[in-house]
Amino acid sequence: MDLKDYLKKRCQMVDEALEHVLPHADELPKSLHSSMRYSVFAGGKRVRPVLVLAACDAVGGDTAQAMPAACALEMIHTYSLIHDDLPAMDDDDFRRGNPTNHKVYGEATAILAGDALLTEAFILLSRPDKGADPAARLRVIHEIAVASGSHGMVGGQVVDMESEGGDVEIDLALLSYIHTHKTGALIRASVRAGAILGGASDDALKALTRYGDAIGLAFQIADDILDMEGTTEELGKDAGSDEARGKATYPRLVGLDASKQRARELVDIALESLSAFDERAEPLRAIASYIVQRKS
Repeated sequence: MDLKDYLKKRCQMVDEALEHVLPHADELPKSLHSSMRYSVFAGGKRVRPVLVLAACDAVGGDTAQAMPAACALEMIHTYSLIHDDLPAMDDDDFRRGNPTNHKVYGEATAILAGDALLTEAFILLSRPDKGADPAARLRVIHEIAVASGSHGMVGGQVVDMESEGGDVEIDLALLSYIHTHKTGALIRASVRAGAILGGASDDALKALTRYGDAIGLAFQIADDILDMEGTTEELGKDAGSDEARGKATYPRLVGLDASKQRARELVDIALESLSAFDERAEPLRAIASYIVQRKS
């Protein structure tokens, strides 16, 4: 399949939906809504919402029913990036080639923009919808909440920060915890949300969960590798920033070659987990390979 064309069309669909559900920049408070939209529409790859839609497609579901969850996950992901870039955390000046949110709107507004995006995501997820299965929607809300909180993304971020600088001894188990929580949890939730809203059987959901776990870890290992091998222009942020901060990364712990091998192994696991699916899962197969081949 033509993954580039698929991603372009899906990203356009997601952007149109986000445009519809986000507050407009001219609504009060204008500075807050402008700040929220600045980061949401800063040119992200939309990996998480695309995974929601692709997983829904793979089980024969209606992607219109999955779009609110797709948008919500992108809003949550964006909030995490805004906060991650703050001086109290990674103190980054650029994100996706643009000045970070706090550099444009100030730290206070950036914090509140992140808070608002997280809250708006759950407003969207819980909005009354006569066409969707209430039990499936409730299950998805729970999945995404767990993946976003202290047992998911936020917990992984805390352990990641505590592991910087070499003061904490890092082994593979702790590094895997950081990666599977900080990055992997939301990717796993994206795949599961799409599958659940698409009406997946228990067996299909189990297989797609395995897929999500594998690509979630592969995605972060690929990010670790890109931080070492990519350029600032390709990444849209400072290359080598993880090494400069003494962050726990796969290349730092096991070496570059072993990291690349592990990423390939995880892609193989992801592809094997889709063996029982038909051609409707082709986008998921292509995305798994793309994750470790991308340059940004």
